[in-house]
Amino acid sequence: MTLLALEHVGKRYVDGPHERPLLNDVSLDLAPGELAAVWGLRRSGRSTLLRVAAGIERPDTGVVRFDGRDLVDHGEDVLGEGIGYVQKALRGAEAQSVLEEVMVCLLARGISRAAAHARACTALERTGSAQCAALAPRQLDKAESVRVALARTLVLSPRVLVVDEPVNGVDLHERDGILLLLRSLADEGVAVLASTGQSTGLSGADRALALSDGELRGSPSQQLAPVLALRRSA
Repeated sequence: MTLLALEHVGKRYVDGPHERPLLNDVSLDLAPGELAAVWGLRRSGRSTLLRVAAGIERPDTGVVRFDGRDLVDHGEDVLGEGIGYVQKALRGAEAQSVLEEVMVCLLARGISRAAAHARACTALERTGSAQCAALAPRQLDKAESVRVALARTLVLSPRVLVVDEPVNGVDLHERDGILLLLRSLADEGVAVLASTGQSTGLSGADRALALSDGELRGSPSQQLAPVLALRRSA
């Protein structure tokens, strides 16, 4: 069963008279419970690919579908609900705690404060960041910020989780824990699409995809040849 599908997607970057192709006839299917990681060099278009997949940016050509629905027509209904896009930057007010940061999107949807509090605590626990609940967002280190950002997205129970470079800037000893967290979320049935600029960010993925010259390839490129056993052992 395909949950998220990109069909012959094209996207170009235009800067005055200059135009550069970022995505060229890209197709991708993502099923529930699958973790797909997209590798690419800087300026390869991997972040653009994820924003298009999440419905944040429209493709110039092609179609993106979530559960069979075209995101151009239904993106506003899907983003934040069926599709969760993880924004790692935490922009809480100065007096706002991490717990309140996770609660805010629920409160904005009319959920009672008590219910929002309970769901936020559950999400923080699930991502291993419950100990950060009383802290201010500015007090978090890189790894804690990623975990809290994941909690803030998971609190809405998305079926697809899109996260751009989840381990970028994270200390080496913290990376494996975050990648294992994404793997476990996929094992629970969430479809996860992540990007990375480093081969170490592919650990645990069901599929490792390489984006280069606007083309998405399903087999490792030369730079990724040493990366083996990407799929978790049974």
